Amino acid sequence: MSPESFEQQLERAASVCGIEPGFWDIWGRYHSTTVEARQTILRAKGIGAGNQQELERSLAERARQEWQSLLPPCVIARESPVAEFPLQVPAEWLGARARLVVRRETGEETGFDLNLWELPQTASIEMDGRTWVRKQARLPIALPLGYHAIRATVGDTLGSTSYIVTPERAYSDPHLGRGGRVAGVAVSLYGVRSQRNWGCGDFRDLLDVIEWVSGEMGASFVGLNPLHAIHNRRPFNTSPYLPNCIFYQNFIYLDIEGLEDYNLCQRARKLRASPEISSEIEALRATEFVDYERVAALKLRFLKISFARFLREWRTDSPRAREFHRFRDREGDLLEKFATYCALDEHLHRRNPDLWIWPDWPAPYHEFDSPETQAFRKKHWRNVMFFEYLQWQIDLQLSAAQQHARDIGLSIGLYHDLALATDRFGSDLWAHRPFYVSGCRVGSPPDDFAPQGQDWGFPPPDSESHRKNGYHLFAQSIRRNCRHGGALRIDHVMRLFRLYWIPDQCDATQGAYVKELNEDFVRILALESVRNRVVVVGEDLGTVEPAVRETLARFGILSYRLFYFEKNERGEFRRYDEYPRQALVSSTTHDLPTLAGFWVSADIEARHAAGVLDDASYHAQREGRQQEKQKMLDTLFALGLLRADLPRTAETYGELTGELHNAIVGFLALTPSQLLAINQEDLTKELSQQNLPGTTWQYQNWGRKMRFTVEQLKSGGDARGYTTMFRNWIERSGRKNQSR
Repeated sequence: MSPESFEQQLERAASVCGIEPGFWDIWGRYHSTTVEARQTILRAKGIGAGNQQELERSLAERARQEWQSLLPPCVIARESPVAEFPLQVPAEWLGARARLVVRRETGEETGFDLNLWELPQTASIEMDGRTWVRKQARLPIALPLGYHAIRATVGDTLGSTSYIVTPERAYSDPHLGRGGRVAGVAVSLYGVRSQRNWGCGDFRDLLDVIEWVSGEMGASFVGLNPLHAIHNRRPFNTSPYLPNCIFYQNFIYLDIEGLEDYNLCQRARKLRASPEISSEIEALRATEFVDYERVAALKLRFLKISFARFLREWRTDSPRAREFHRFRDREGDLLEKFATYCALDEHLHRRNPDLWIWPDWPAPYHEFDSPETQAFRKKHWRNVMFFEYLQWQIDLQLSAAQQHARDIGLSIGLYHDLALATDRFGSDLWAHRPFYVSGCRVGSPPDDFAPQGQDWGFPPPDSESHRKNGYHLFAQSIRRNCRHGGALRIDHVMRLFRLYWIPDQCDATQGAYVKELNEDFVRILALESVRNRVVVVGEDLGTVEPAVRETLARFGILSYRLFYFEKNERGEFRRYDEYPRQALVSSTTHDLPTLAGFWVSADIEARHAAGVLDDASYHAQREGRQQEKQKMLDTLFALGLLRADLPRTAETYGELTGELHNAIVGFLALTPSQLLAINQEDLTKELSQQNLPGTTWQYQNWGRKMRFTVEQLKSGGDARGYTTMFRNWIERSGRKNQSR
């Protein structure tokens, strides 16, 4: 047998590390992964691939680390009467006995002794002059769903593994059983207008939105943008989909006047009544777009006054102080690291206004565990505690919102959104760097909306680090984003299966897909879903392999279907009865045109004005849009959703008419899909979308406010003409909330 060439060895190493040999784009063209891309991605994964000798050494070391561990770092298991897992030992140990100790999640331990020679052998390898064998251990113990641990001892060698027992399906809400279908409204909370907020939507406004959705429309849930903590700095740090931290929320959503400490603090209430503050709040309330920096600065001023008042109570060991202690204990080091980052960021930026990102901080502060950072924590403990206090208050107000939703009869309540990305200059990268890969960024290959591909600018997750950690951090990201809600959307759910990696120094056309440990990730997602009683929706738009949707369906995770994209093999829009039942259906997303904007090509005009589209692409997309509109009309007329006497050509529909609006919403309501979400902008026929992909300062992303205030929405008036139509379709289609 001839030895492998370098190219063959490189191909084998790429396969072992999940680097796909190529991919098909949306136009049916195949793109092969280049040698340079393979080498760069392998290096990012810790595999030296500069030449054949380096690659051989790296692969040998990888095999050594795998086989010389008595137990794998993590085992993802199904519910079973027995616990099964591999044991790896040198062949000369096969006459020995292994001592196994199973520690349940509750802390209870059970011990077992096994004869290694009696266990079935599943694999072996010759390595460094020794033979290593893999045995399959079976323990007669039924472990419940949850996070357990197993320790093994053979002679003087110790090993341990996280043993995670997972369900076969994610949680299914009882109201969705036996053909049940419900509807809801999706809002961008920051853009909610009201007569009382401080310039952006807050958790008090959310209570009003909940009442509006329940009372005016009889719907079952309120969909929210990701509430993740962001830096609140224009124009680069306001995207809820590029958060500072995925584990904690943005304090900008706090209802200041709903804080107990604010109401107990005479100084804060007196300041609020001053002409200066009243004038600032009125000005912020009147802006067309959310002024993140001014709103954040104003709220922080009052939050610090409120915290100072709480700090005096905290010293007395009051019931509230003990509650705060319990909250901090529950959150553990995740909260400690996040709060430390926030305090450092504020402190260093105050001292030097040119310090905007942590890589520019003095080097000793680049690590949480450094002596300098720990000294800072000790000296500035009040500042660190302040940011912990903010998350406690957010938790209280968000919990109250979900409870209010359930109390007034919303069967699902709040529908949260977990972003794919995290800001590479944010706290997650600062605090949890080993869980991210350096040397590559995540993006997407070229498609209709981005002919040059998309570079999202954040590093890929390091799946092996997550596995070695027992997927603790991944589980926490799901757990913390689905509490205080009844449904959770996973942005870009393909992340659990594969991601498009772009090597540094390359553009988005030169990337490659890299596979993830998808079965592990999906099973843990299902476990957290069941434990938290939360329906999971996987946003599966874009280049999606059939196997992805098959796996999601097998685990009961809802697909995410948009009116714009659901077409048959002939390029025609699907009938509403052809949509899958196990899905959420919607008209659009924050990244796509609103229905009204679609009909006047507002998104194409905006991309052209922003310089994202050249003239040739602009004219091609305008022509393509006209064809798409005609296809939509043909489908709606064929289904009888538009009256036969109405015009049938797209040229006669220069804008979204009432009849056409009604037909599209009715089409979506009539699908068999379990969930229907209509964006607030599509209810009120607004032209502009929340985000224009590929832009920052060129477009007012993530700040556009609602047309109506929540008071107007609740009272009806001009707003009622827009919302009555949706309520009628909810009733006609059988989606009306029946939980009350």
